[in-house]
Amino acid sequence: MAARRLSITSLLRPHARLLAIAGAAMLVQGVTELLEPWPLKVIFDYVLGSKPVPAWLGPWLSRPNDRLAVLDAAAMAVVVIAVVSAVSAYADKYFSSTVGKRVGFDLRHRLYHHIQRLSLSFYERRQTGDMVVRLTSDIDAAEDFVAAILQITLDVITIAGMTAVMFYLDWRFSLIGLSVAPALFVMVYRYTRRIKNAARDVKQKESALASVVQESISSARVVKAFATEDFEERRLDRESRESVDLSLRARSLKARLAPLVDVIVAVGTCLVLWFGVRLVLVGRLTPGALLVFVIYLGKMYKPMKNLSKMADTLSKAAISFERIREVLGIESDVRDRPGARPAPQFRGRIEFANVEFGFAPDQIVLNGATLVVEAGQKAALVGVTGSGKSTLLCLIPRLYDVRGGQVLIDGVDVRDYKLESVRRQVSFVLQDALLFRATVAQNIAYGKPDATPDQIVRAAQLAHADEFIDKLPKGYETMLGERGDTLSGGQRQRIAIARAIIRDAPILLLDEPSASLDPESEQLIFEGLSTLMAGRTSITIAHRLATVRNADIIFVLANGVIAEQGTHAQLMAANGIYSRLYRIQFDQPEVPAPPAIGVA
Repeated sequence: MAARRLSITSLLRPHARLLAIAGAAMLVQGVTELLEPWPLKVIFDYVLGSKPVPAWLGPWLSRPNDRLAVLDAAAMAVVVIAVVSAVSAYADKYFSSTVGKRVGFDLRHRLYHHIQRLSLSFYERRQTGDMVVRLTSDIDAAEDFVAAILQITLDVITIAGMTAVMFYLDWRFSLIGLSVAPALFVMVYRYTRRIKNAARDVKQKESALASVVQESISSARVVKAFATEDFEERRLDRESRESVDLSLRARSLKARLAPLVDVIVAVGTCLVLWFGVRLVLVGRLTPGALLVFVIYLGKMYKPMKNLSKMADTLSKAAISFERIREVLGIESDVRDRPGARPAPQFRGRIEFANVEFGFAPDQIVLNGATLVVEAGQKAALVGVTGSGKSTLLCLIPRLYDVRGGQVLIDGVDVRDYKLESVRRQVSFVLQDALLFRATVAQNIAYGKPDATPDQIVRAAQLAHADEFIDKLPKGYETMLGERGDTLSGGQRQRIAIARAIIRDAPILLLDEPSASLDPESEQLIFEGLSTLMAGRTSITIAHRLATVRNADIIFVLANGVIAEQGTHAQLMAANGIYSRLYRIQFDQPEVPAPPAIGVA
């Protein structure tokens, strides 16, 4: 499972080279942190004080017995250490940030790749806003997590080095200085757990808030048509208020932790000064050594204080990482079988053999549906609203998988082929024509990304979309609005049909292709589609039965099964469901049913 393979180590491994550079910079920075107080110690002990210069320092000085020469060397050391520290800090921040951003890119790519290959049922169960948050702010938080891990690594190096030096100078005094560390760690640990739980609630509410915003904006036409702006505002305010309350609770915990840490650090510093000055007065410790201790303790406590300040960031990042892992752990309901093979070029014979399907165990949509569409036939699928026509069509390219029975293409169960190779040979026109925020040409070429301009224009002509496209400000290069809302419903539908035409697939599935068109446009499109359908297998769902009268075969779906099938003439003569639906649409008198056999 993808989530099991997701770890900080697996994310950092591809960037080992950059990490090595960042690690080297961290190491140099840690060394400069250790060296920083020593020039001051030299000045206090060997320039201002009366102690002789130690042997280890002599080789570094041109005139060891000259106090001013020692001062010059110490001052120069301060500058050199500061410059090296600044350069290493820059390198550390730059390469650490680079690693964080690249990890974020890799993680977003991995998450999006996974989401794109989940089955349609996943999208039907999940809120769009929640997925947007996981792909954006959760990834950003994961980037912060990587940067925080690298910063903690630097802090550990610094603390380890300083502790070693302090114990070398005076281990008893070091224990006094570090006596408050356990209390500090316990407090940070306890508060971090509470902040993490609060951060989890905040993230969940942020996702809910994003979903409300996305839903309201994408449904702006409905909102305005029903004049429900005030209702939507109240709905958003309610979610936003809850989000604010949860955020304030998390920030309250964070704000409470930092002052407590400061108090404990102050107690530790006070102990060091109180005992340290006494040791200096009795000659057990030099003023320079005390200065080193105080500076080291300040630097050692700083990472602990930073941890308290980073508790909120780390908690948010940890929760975001959990949320990303959760999605990566979801497996698609529709996936390749073991041993699935690439599909050959389809001839186009489609068969449903006792197909059973339902969206839930207690919800039966298809219950033993059986039909055959021969290669090259123009088939139609009719039935009352909610009978499962669109669902049946979705089973052919495996947008859903059957619960029982088989869907076969050219006599082979579609599940025996690789999923992508099946879908590449199917063109689909959905009932709701969805276009992308791109140019008209790009939307048409979506069915065939390598299409030439001539092919794009030809597809538009067959769909009778060229008439209105030529009138657009920039023709085929006109940028469409989100979901294609800058076009009328009929115009969007014609571009969607052009998109299916350019795909040039052997199987064509049309779900109410003329639903948004006026009769004149409908006639033009079906004239274009008749050319496209030649030599291809096509199945058309239609409520307007006049559009399917010329189909080679018509299937009537009712109660989860194929109740009737035949040509228009045969079904009208049978005086069954199809005949009744047709006569209702065209307001014709119903033909009395023939008498039962044996009845006078």
